[in-house]
Amino acid sequence: MTTANHQIIVCTLCKATDGLSRPGQQLVDRLQAELGDHLAYEVRGVGCMAGCERPCTVAFRAPDKAQYLFGDIDPDIDFTDLVDFARIYRDLTDGWSKASQRPQGLYDKTLARIPAHL
Repeated sequence: MTTANHQIIVCTLCKATDGLSRPGQQLVDRLQAELGDHLAYEVRGVGCMAGCERPCTVAFRAPDKAQYLFGDIDPDIDFTDLVDFARIYRDLTDGWSKASQRPQGLYDKTLARIPAHL
């Protein structure tokens, strides 16, 4: 299975809990450095993912896999859990995981799991 089509998308407009900073682009840069070469993920930022009530939002997607949207992501606290989930997600054939299979820090931060096919 190739992982070249795996993507992580990060909202770059979400404000941090301080209400001032926008940590999304820094998170994009860190994830690109960590995952780009090692796990062949495309990591990019987008202007808004409508998760404004639970910033910072991060999505995982790949062809023919369930997609995930996480919210309330603190780039400093949740970085390792995002990297761990990237490894888990890459290895799941259909992308489907139970909450208990996701890293502990993401357990209550799942905003959506969208099936690949209905």
